[in-house]
Amino acid sequence: MNRNNFITLIMVSVAACLSLQHVSAQERIFVPEGYVAVDSVVYRPAHAVDTTLAGKDVFHLLDARTVPGKAKVNVNQTAAVAASVRRQVATNGERTIGGYRVRIFFDNKQTARAESEETLKKFERLYHDVVAYRTYANPYFKVTVGDFRTKSEAVMLLERIRHEFPGAFVVKENISFPVVDKKNAYVVDTVKVLRPKAVTL
Repeated sequence: MNRNNFITLIMVSVAACLSLQHVSAQERIFVPEGYVAVDSVVYRPAHAVDTTLAGKDVFHLLDARTVPGKAKVNVNQTAAVAASVRRQVATNGERTIGGYRVRIFFDNKQTARAESEETLKKFERLYHDVVAYRTYANPYFKVTVGDFRTKSEAVMLLERIRHEFPGAFVVKENISFPVVDKKNAYVVDTVKVLRPKAVTL
């Protein structure tokens, strides 16, 4: 079975699971004949922001902080100010900032696409706590890792990965907001994956 068919089967399985959320956990997984559902460990990047604050503004938080026996803060402002703050929060959810990353792959040869995919997989396998990006800017395939506000943080990662990726170097570019808790930069989860049953002769 080739890689594309395997990925398609995973997506079909996930879609089937999502569409059957109202049934019990044992009935949720649809397994086609000739396949078996097995547990697979995945590493997801942790949230870059405190999700308890996502989509909220200062006016909402102050209203929610009323505790019996404690002082209450009243904010008086026009509706235009509150609307402006809500607009600012809504439009900046996916905003990037200037910072630094470490480039571990940069090439434009005919095999660059496959090599960049392999480099990305190798990095993600070795360093679960650092986010990695694979991009294409004609004619170059690039793999860049990390989201750092300062160059010194990027250099620390460079020193950490230099033995595995000797051609790596620091680049300045727009970054996503770094994770809040660097000691818990990723979440380990288990998902069901479809795999072909072993053929017995």
